[in-house]
Amino acid sequence: MANTIPSAKKVRHEMEMFGDVRVDNYYWLRDDSRSDPEVLSYLHQENAYTDCVMSGTKQLEDRIYTEIRGRIKEDDISAPSRRGPYYYYRRNLEGKEYVQHCRCSVPTSTAPTSVYDTMPTGPDAPPEHIILDENVKALEHTYYSIGSFKVSPNNKLVAYAEDTKGDEIYTVYVIDAESGILVGKPLVGAITSYLEWAGDEALVYVTMDEILRPDKVWLHKLGTNQSDDSCLYHEKDETFSLDLQASESKKYLFVASESKITRFVFYLDTSKPENGLLVLTPRMTGIDTSASHRGNHFFIQRRSDECFNSELLACPVENISATTVILPHRPSVKLQDIQLFTGHLAVHERENGLPRITVYRLPAVGEPLERLQGGRAVDFVDPVYSADPLESEFESSVLRFSYSSMRTPLSVYDYDMDTGVSVLKKIETVLGGFDASNYVTERQWATASDGVQIPISIIYRKNLVKLDGSDPLLLYGYGSYEICIDPTFKASRLSLLDRGFIYAIAHIRGGGEMGRQWYENGKLLKKKNTFTDFIACAEYLIDKKYCSKEKLCINGRSAGGLLIGAVVNMQPDLFKAAVAGVPFVDVVTTMLDPTIPLTTSEWEEWGDPRKEEFYSYIKSYSPVDNVKAQNYPDILVTAGLNGSKEAWL
Repeated sequence: MANTIPSAKKVRHEMEMFGDVRVDNYYWLRDDSRSDPEVLSYLHQENAYTDCVMSGTKQLEDRIYTEIRGRIKEDDISAPSRRGPYYYYRRNLEGKEYVQHCRCSVPTSTAPTSVYDTMPTGPDAPPEHIILDENVKALEHTYYSIGSFKVSPNNKLVAYAEDTKGDEIYTVYVIDAESGILVGKPLVGAITSYLEWAGDEALVYVTMDEILRPDKVWLHKLGTNQSDDSCLYHEKDETFSLDLQASESKKYLFVASESKITRFVFYLDTSKPENGLLVLTPRMTGIDTSASHRGNHFFIQRRSDECFNSELLACPVENISATTVILPHRPSVKLQDIQLFTGHLAVHERENGLPRITVYRLPAVGEPLERLQGGRAVDFVDPVYSADPLESEFESSVLRFSYSSMRTPLSVYDYDMDTGVSVLKKIETVLGGFDASNYVTERQWATASDGVQIPISIIYRKNLVKLDGSDPLLLYGYGSYEICIDPTFKASRLSLLDRGFIYAIAHIRGGGEMGRQWYENGKLLKKKNTFTDFIACAEYLIDKKYCSKEKLCINGRSAGGLLIGAVVNMQPDLFKAAVAGVPFVDVVTTMLDPTIPLTTSEWEEWGDPRKEEFYSYIKSYSPVDNVKAQNYPDILVTAGLNGSKEAWL
């Protein structure tokens, strides 16, 4: 019966390592085929029980769903992006699930790009041309997603990568941008979404091996059979995966092979792709590099043990060994990314847990490059926020970036790098009477068990909270892979805030918010810092009267689900409820199984449990290995059955 708690049968399964025996009575539930009738029956029982338990909140769920849908402006377009003689943009239509990829002509294509450029609208505007309508394509499939949409340098062709199964394996199509007619045959196989043009008549793409690791990069010339494609590089080391990027100048493609601690780069001249890849930065353990290009120089971001927050180098294209440091390493500032233009360099950095953008003027192409001086910082107004680079025109002085805060919807700005003027080009429309002035955002700092200060981002509706410990609070955490969980706007979150909830993000170690060492001190044999940091943030919020134990809920997903599992084992009485989405909770068993996609590359994140030191340490926090008889908070666990990179449970 649906109201009966499901009870999975117990089948003793022993796993021995280093004389230690672990018993998993539910190991039988692993079913890589996702077709075992007994396993599926149990999952159906769990779903039925969840539906029964949650039946009392069905009306509330429906009301919240209606609220969330009601805030979305369905008939909308993205901020148009100028590229040569065209504006490119995406259009959403009311009642449609997918987007249209569109363009229209720039009325005066010879005029330089300006922050004041506006795509004409109305009866006198150039006609809109729909390059690709995903809604039409999706009619033929139960699942549809485009992972890459690339316009050729001459604007005549479009290559796009299409997934129709949800397994992140793509088919690549090339179409005429005007007629939509297919050019050649589709590219098939275990293709990733990594896709770039090498000139106007060739494509470079990346394929995966049997464990879905991007391992080969290929050159395809239009008009030839895929069987004739050239394999430019094969990465045989299973701890490394391939990445593909185009330089802002479009003159070079960069192929990187990367592990969690090492990254090295090849380059491909797009005017002579048949010449193949050349080494830009060699493979050196512990050295992480990425590359860009302008004029007669490559620009290289380089991270090492000594320069843990990265330095920026430049070298002549014709003499790549002659590097010059143009932005030195800074212990308190992390170099995150760069954007190059013909006359400027935009540096994306992090300091004190927040992003910043600094713009430098570069000498004319051909002149020597020296240490950067006199940068101008872009101003931001919120105490906590997110700012990310967006594709910009290389031959312009206009930097495009996105900006968001917990109370500011996603916004697109064009920044004049000569004058320092920012112009808002697009802000996400939020329907339903949203008013940003009703909400307060804060940055607070909790003290970890070892004295380290942990940043917390907080938002609440100022007329609905008392800040006396009686307010409900949802605390989110992740803390892995050097991923920065920056405080961004989510319209769905308003349904919590407008009911008197406080929402907080714990920027714990293992993430990248405070620089590279923040990550290093939350991985491998220091992973427990991630969990104790989160507990410290929870205790701080209780101590400062943002909430109480009885009103504190926590949430995390994937590696953040591991966090949730670990902290409820460690201190279950601290939380009222916990939500774990597709949680990574069986760490030892997973890391001992190289047949699971990407496991081997994960050893540099969690450690290799085939080594006793890591086995013992991982087991000491792995959630399923530390469940015991104690009073746990209310827990909701959600999982997927057919994820391509993780087991269903």
